Amino acid sequence: MGKSFTLIQTVTTAGVFSAVSFWYGFMFGRESARKELGDLIEGLRRGNPNSIEENQLEKSLET
Repeated sequence: MGKSFTLIQTVTTAGVFSAVSFWYGFMFGRESARKELGDLIEGLRRGNPNSIEENQLEKSLET
């Protein structure tokens, strides 16, 4: 019979996977938010509020 995982090993493996998944999700979300805020700030600097609303609408349609 092959080697089987103990309960502790299974829980540890699941915990590590969960932590890594959370970290990558957090970093991806943070980068995405940074880009959106950058676009918003750039639009405000240009003084064109309509382009900001259009960008937000386009991004909401992409998701």
